Amino acid sequence: MRFLPAFLMSLLLSGPASAFCGFYVARADGELFNEASKVVFVRDGRKSVITMASDYRGSAADFAMIVPSPKVLRRNQIRTVKPETVAHLDAYSAPRLVEYNDDDPCAPVILVEPTVVYDSAIAPRRGPKALGVSVLATYAVGVYDISVLSAKESDGLVTYLRQEGYKIPDGAEQVLAEYIADKMKFFVARVNLERHDGAAHQELPPLQISFRSPNFMLPLQLGKINAETEQQVLLMTLTRKGRVEAANYDNTRIPSNMTLPLFVETSFGAFYKRLFETTAKRDTVVTEYAWDMAWCDPCAADPLTVSELKELGVTWARSGENAGQDVFVTRLHFAYDRSGFQRDLLLKVTEDRENFQGRYVLRHPYGGPMQCEYGPEYIADTRARLQEEAKRLHDLTGWARADIDSRIRQSVPAVYRY
Repeated sequence: MRFLPAFLMSLLLSGPASAFCGFYVARADGELFNEASKVVFVRDGRKSVITMASDYRGSAADFAMIVPSPKVLRRNQIRTVKPETVAHLDAYSAPRLVEYNDDDPCAPVILVEPTVVYDSAIAPRRGPKALGVSVLATYAVGVYDISVLSAKESDGLVTYLRQEGYKIPDGAEQVLAEYIADKMKFFVARVNLERHDGAAHQELPPLQISFRSPNFMLPLQLGKINAETEQQVLLMTLTRKGRVEAANYDNTRIPSNMTLPLFVETSFGAFYKRLFETTAKRDTVVTEYAWDMAWCDPCAADPLTVSELKELGVTWARSGENAGQDVFVTRLHFAYDRSGFQRDLLLKVTEDRENFQGRYVLRHPYGGPMQCEYGPEYIADTRARLQEEAKRLHDLTGWARADIDSRIRQSVPAVYRY
């Protein structure tokens, strides 16, 4: 069975274009830009609450979305949420860069707290019944008009959508047929221009749906239809128990907790993008963050408030000093093209509550006078450390070693240049 999707994602810090887990459909020849989409998936027992956010760039008149649904969603199961809430969770779980300053090697060791850096031909119009399509429900939700459809055949559903003014990507019929065979319904949303306040390119609010199902799954196949490039998927899950992982694909963790050259501070986006590319093997899901919401070390952003957690569907969130202790956050990231991830993504909640984060360290050498016997030893050790950092960065990214060495020499005091 294929159950509810979620949509996809971006790489924090200058990520590549990404696409919807369903597909975008456009009226006429409007250009669609589906980038930096994110999904928050709250899973508690059999209950799922999915919040879908999209950095859609195009006219609101051209926007629409279609995703498979396990059942007919009632009006009270569909709502919009504040974009800031999704952005907050994204920032909170994002890979982070921390800085330390070396102490004077001639003075007693003093612990220093880290700081965080963020860097057609015309045909007679036919009604839905003649096409085997049933309109099961219609709702007005914020700026969106929502329809819930069922269909007997994929070609009838495609014809109906085209009659309604949508441009359906080639290849949709075959993928839709698989979901129809699984007795899925279809959740269709588009912008009501009379209720859409603001400029044509205004950000659209995230849509949230909730339902009960024994399946914890992210459909991927529709997202490939209009995907011309590799797709980036970012999935942030919130559970009671522990870390979420893929059940039917390989899992890996992003390389983490390593010291890098200082110049990475101004190139963190390019570095992390390259690191992900070298880590995300074909049909592999990468864990970027796993931690409960009670604390973090260091935090890339403040933990979410109880009201924000409840807005995302965390009904068990409780007030108090450790309000987020029972809310475990997992950030998963993977990439696929039309030939990859041939099966929809099955997910599972594990009992693992081990803390993990994509964390990268910048360590500044001491810049003051060193008038003690340990000074020369510290200088030699620091030069060796800088060369190790250069090799590590080269191994992680494939960047030219000569360029790395040159940039390191420009970023440290002359006494440490090798």
